[in-house]
Amino acid sequence: MIQPMQKKCHSSGFTLLEVLLSVAIIGIISGIGIPIFQSFQVSNDMGVTTSTVIQTLRRAQVLAQANDGDSQWGIKAQSGSITLFKGDSYIGRDTSVDEVYTTPTSLQYSGLTEVVYSKLFGIPTPTGTLTITSANNETSQVVVNAKGMVQ
Repeated sequence: MIQPMQKKCHSSGFTLLEVLLSVAIIGIISGIGIPIFQSFQVSNDMGVTTSTVIQTLRRAQVLAQANDGDSQWGIKAQSGSITLFKGDSYIGRDTSVDEVYTTPTSLQYSGLTEVVYSKLFGIPTPTGTLTITSANNETSQVVVNAKGMVQ
């Protein structure tokens, strides 16, 4: 007996419901993941910038103690950069030897934003606390005491 031909229905592709469900799941995961990523990014920026400030302060003190260029050395923290400079002040510095380290512009500096170390002894002027603040109000503090210790 000969059997009648049967049509085999092969479906390929996705249904509209499957596509909408996939898009919704991706949207939910993104909605949760993006703020978490941004929070980690801010924390990372704060950590890296704090380390850069500390290392630049220490480098300025060492250069001043070594009497490099027969001059005082200092740092200036401002939005977007930290500058290691040679001279009595940031305004009167020798710009040809500046070392500029870029920092995220979302971070703001307050308090002690300029420190100059004396020749030979490396005593800082002035002393105090440099506060780094992020856009979401996280803060980090770097303290420079009278002997030049950085904490």
